[in-house]
Amino acid sequence: MCVIKNGYVGEIGIGQGEFMAKKILIIDDEKQLIEMVKIRLEASGYFVISVGDGVQGVSKAIEEQPDLILLDVLMPKMDGYNTLDKLKGEAETKLIPVIMFTVERTPEKIKKSFEAGAEEHIIKPFDPEELMTKIKKVLDD
Repeated sequence: MCVIKNGYVGEIGIGQGEFMAKKILIIDDEKQLIEMVKIRLEASGYFVISVGDGVQGVSKAIEEQPDLILLDVLMPKMDGYNTLDKLKGEAETKLIPVIMFTVERTPEKIKKSFEAGAEEHIIKPFDPEELMTKIKKVLDD
């Protein structure tokens, strides 16, 4: 059950009675964008962590076990599609929902995101309300 406590969106741990804020991992190489999105998400009650490339993203996802991943496509070291493929191929991360968060806007690229296992595809520049709506929708499913 989702609840809000001390300004964070989270769940009460079954059997423990402890509050756990929903954790979102942002994998993107645009530092200014990460900070802007992080501020918005934290103001909405989410706990946010971020990394700057796909290689770090896979490691951080395994380590942190986020509730959701926002994943850019165009990044150094490993692009978002390869990162998504790795995430969906790892037992520890295959069930973590992913929203592709990218400038890629062609129908072919959007289709590729969904075929690779993404739950949503948000095009940059983005509408902050659309971002929040899609995050809430994915986390509530």
